Amino acid sequence: MRRGEEPMVPEAGFRSYYGQPIIKAPVWHEPHMPVYLYLGGLSGAAATMAAVAGLAGNDRLALTARATAAFGAVAGAGFLVAELGRPARFLNMMRVFKPTSPMSMGSWILAAHGATTGLAAASALAPVLPAWRIIAPLRVPVLGDAAVAASALTGPLMATYTAVLLADTAIPAWHEARKELPFLFAGSALASAGAAGMLATPGASAAPARAVAVLGAAVETAAGALMEHRLGLVGEPYRTGEAGRRMRIARALTVGGGLLATVAGRSRVLTALSGAALTAGALYTRFGLLAAGRASAADPKYTVVPQRLRLEAGQPASVPADS
Repeated sequence: MRRGEEPMVPEAGFRSYYGQPIIKAPVWHEPHMPVYLYLGGLSGAAATMAAVAGLAGNDRLALTARATAAFGAVAGAGFLVAELGRPARFLNMMRVFKPTSPMSMGSWILAAHGATTGLAAASALAPVLPAWRIIAPLRVPVLGDAAVAASALTGPLMATYTAVLLADTAIPAWHEARKELPFLFAGSALASAGAAGMLATPGASAAPARAVAVLGAAVETAAGALMEHRLGLVGEPYRTGEAGRRMRIARALTVGGGLLATVAGRSRVLTALSGAALTAGALYTRFGLLAAGRASAADPKYTVVPQRLRLEAGQPASVPADS
């Protein structure tokens, strides 16, 4: 084309047949699924923190973390059942054990983690409960220690398997972020568990929880920034629209909460502000991720452009989830 000439045909836009999206949008609902994702991460990180605190002799923080892990597992299961609609659907997912299915493995991880965290919390509370015969076995310390050790193993899986669940889909904003999502979820889980430990543990016993909260906030922030930068066009939903607004709020709350945790010390006011900000930031992250998934599924360009670029580079149009 000569200089100064105008193109006769405008550049083609990205459309789909009859104006319909190319792929289906996520069918998950708010607030059930985002809250479940948050509670699962909280429970997983808290279980690991309980084991480490117990080994370090910080019994007060260990008790808080045990109770937090059990609460997160039970409440998370409730939100998951609410999302599924009927409890039987969750039980049906456990009819098979399929290592290649994140949904199948997630069901088994949740069941194992819920059982071990519940047993660990009950064992810790047994000495202060009435001497009912039904809880007599829980008074055996070795039983509680075994449950804590088992939940420490399932904890990291519980905190991050949902990242695999999201990435193992055709949703561009999730699938293309498969390298960063596990770190994002792990950091957010640590920040959530640290926040809970800060809020519910008094005095110097809460110092390790503050350190966990700061570490988690740093990992979550770094993983989120790297994810948005690396994804380029596909990461656009994380920066624009409702999803972008939620992710910006989440980042501000997480960074602010992490900074407050570094200076909170034994100040209950600063500790409360830090814990509340980190908790809200973790929740906003989950809501933002869901909104970004919906936005990327609704616009064909997030599916078409990456495929065209891969074809031009001589690569397969579709990239396997484990690549």
